Amino acid sequence: MEPALRRAAHSLCGRCSASLRRQTAVRGALKPWAQVSIRSVHSCKSQDAKRTIAGSKLTTAREFTSSTKTASEASAAGKSPVSTLRLNPDDLFHPFSESPVPEFRRRAAYMKQHAYCPHPDHKHARVPLDASAVGDAAPATGGDMPPANVDFECPDCGIAVYCSKEHWMDDYENHLKICDTLRQINEDDHDLRSGRVFHEGNLPDLQMENAAVNMTNWDTFMYTREFEAVDSDRSMRQITRLLTYPITIGSVLHELSPYNIQNGGRLTVEGLKSFSALRYNLHIPRSGRGAGINQLRPEPPPVRIFILGARAESSLPRPVWVQLAHLFPESRLHLIFIGPESMANRDDEFPLPERTPSNPFGTVVEDRVWYNMKISTIVDYYHTIHKTGHFAPYDPYFDCFMLFHPGLGHPASSHDWEETLPLLLETKVPIISTGYTQVDLDRDVEWVKKKSGGEFDILLEPGENKFRSLRWDLDDMDPQDISCGNWGVWAFRGKRYETTTRDL
Repeated sequence: MEPALRRAAHSLCGRCSASLRRQTAVRGALKPWAQVSIRSVHSCKSQDAKRTIAGSKLTTAREFTSSTKTASEASAAGKSPVSTLRLNPDDLFHPFSESPVPEFRRRAAYMKQHAYCPHPDHKHARVPLDASAVGDAAPATGGDMPPANVDFECPDCGIAVYCSKEHWMDDYENHLKICDTLRQINEDDHDLRSGRVFHEGNLPDLQMENAAVNMTNWDTFMYTREFEAVDSDRSMRQITRLLTYPITIGSVLHELSPYNIQNGGRLTVEGLKSFSALRYNLHIPRSGRGAGINQLRPEPPPVRIFILGARAESSLPRPVWVQLAHLFPESRLHLIFIGPESMANRDDEFPLPERTPSNPFGTVVEDRVWYNMKISTIVDYYHTIHKTGHFAPYDPYFDCFMLFHPGLGHPASSHDWEETLPLLLETKVPIISTGYTQVDLDRDVEWVKKKSGGEFDILLEPGENKFRSLRWDLDDMDPQDISCGNWGVWAFRGKRYETTTRDL
């Protein structure tokens, strides 16, 4: 290789230099006149640089992939454009027991061991948590046959739902009510393991200053926020499963919230008072602020959003939570995840720091998530932290609590909130809560009424969440039980009493 070409090759990446050496070795021997010019080498480098810049832009938005890989495999995949596609978009439906993905075959075996046939001839193996959860075709006492595990997979949805083909055929009308949804769950779950690149994970950046966000529903939100990669119903379902967490918060707190005090708007007068206080600091007026010395203004403290009982939402990709910051570009946000499971399965990502006098609760702090967003995570119960006064004082203008699927009234989890609820009501700041179903919401409301003695104000009437997850989830212990993340939302706070004067 000539000295000029050698110097040019050293300035290229490995892939381009290797290609240059192969071309020089072959063409140099056969066609001495067909040597690569310096100009062509530079053009090759510039094209590769353009690819690198374009790739870095996509990496900034984070392309999500559905293949499960270790860190070393992921880094190797980042160097090679070879895809590990296992399922085509038109080949996503497979019965769980015959799935090409081993995870679903194991899942099918688990369901056949733990789920029970819902045919009305069987005695109920589990007592329903709510009377309304029992269908008309299945009386409360059940039939005379003993409980039986599911074994027959419906050919239409591919999920084991009955103990035999005879019971499936006999109860087919009831199964038809959820069969299409179960098939959708089947295909969406296989899509997550298909190995494709999730281009819908390329989330939009800052909103244009003069372009308002329409928060009427998912469609108008996606359109005004310019989610260009969401181009199919399945893409919409997959991305809303993630976005439902930050956008649910934003839909309640934003000044263009779909919830209002008009007829059917579900917002109460007390809710208008509380959320108007928060919106005052979330939508800061410019009031002559600027970059000049004479345009400097005092900056308010960040709005703190305490996410209690945090589980999966604390491990969401940070670009997903940044979408909440894009809704409030002029204010600063501090998300605080609190709960014993807030760092579950994240030890390799963020090892828990030691508890020291300067960091008494071992808080994991991510202070560079976005220019106006900071995230802190504490692995502990909220009532333990509250009693120390660590976050006191609480200000209705700057603080808000968020509970994602807390199960306040659920028998399996209500005891965890017994000590926390009075402390939350004591702060007098808004508390937003979600639930999987209407039954779940009603159960939580009744539990709060019972435990607080009615000493609370409803800010947002319980009902369906405008920004619920569009993707349905399946309970492997009971295939008849399907739900979606953040289906319903409501809000409340500790009761306030207005001081009045009386002439004696």
